[in-house]
Amino acid sequence: MPSPLENLSGPGKPLRAEARDENETQGLVRTGLARLKDAANPTLALESRFDLAYNAAHALSLAALRSKGFRASNRYIVFQVLPHTLGLGPEVWRVLDKCHNTRNIGEYEGLLDVDERLVQDLITATQAVAKALQGKAGP
Repeated sequence: MPSPLENLSGPGKPLRAEARDENETQGLVRTGLARLKDAANPTLALESRFDLAYNAAHALSLAALRSKGFRASNRYIVFQVLPHTLGLGPEVWRVLDKCHNTRNIGEYEGLLDVDERLVQDLITATQAVAKALQGKAGP
């Protein structure tokens, strides 16, 4: 029986199988962790912290997907498949979903409406992704 990731892979689907690239994966982890660290800096503007945390979450989630041998056709899918790549539940991906939508409104409509609570929730969710990714032992 195909895995959930295999079911999402193929022509017209949001994933495609692609050989793992350890250098790419490690680069994504490295940049994700650096951005996550910077996002926790309270001297930065709240909007900057949001951008850093969101991009950290994306890089780390993409690293998890790439380590499974798949590439995404859109940004959003890397968050949707977290239950299959890292075993993370809705308490993580729902926060990332909300932040993805917030990010899109900010990017495409110029209305980035974030507060301290949202940024802290995003940082906490991203830390959960980082912890799960770093604790993962192999494919």
